[in-house]
Amino acid sequence: MALTMDIAEMTAFLDEVFPQVRGDFAIERMDEDLLVMRLKVVERHLRPGGTVSGPAMFALADVAAYVATMARIGKQALAVTTNCAIDFMRKPQAGRDIIARAEVLKLGRTLSVTEVRLFSEGMDMPVARASLTYSIPPSETA
Repeated sequence: MALTMDIAEMTAFLDEVFPQVRGDFAIERMDEDLLVMRLKVVERHLRPGGTVSGPAMFALADVAAYVATMARIGKQALAVTTNCAIDFMRKPQAGRDIIARAEVLKLGRTLSVTEVRLFSEGMDMPVARASLTYSIPPSETA
């Protein structure tokens, strides 16, 4: 499915509807096949032991799935996560950003299903994998 926004438009949309995440995430690639998003890891994202916290990684997976969905359906701020399963598979490297690679597996009229794999920058093996389902609000013309 063709994209409805480019990276600059999506970043502006996120700044408008989710100002609380401004500065934490950066979209590096957004096309029909893949969304690549970076969590710019800073001190507040760390847990004891110097590793990236689970909630920070969950947030990246959730925002990446949201962006991948919005890129296809357009600006629908009220789309919401209805399901998320995340597997934390290995410890992220300390002091490294986390990279999300999100693929929309199914996009229907009311649901979007996305798989997100998270990597510590520079690592080949994922540190986590998430499956997220978003509920898409009914269109105003329906």
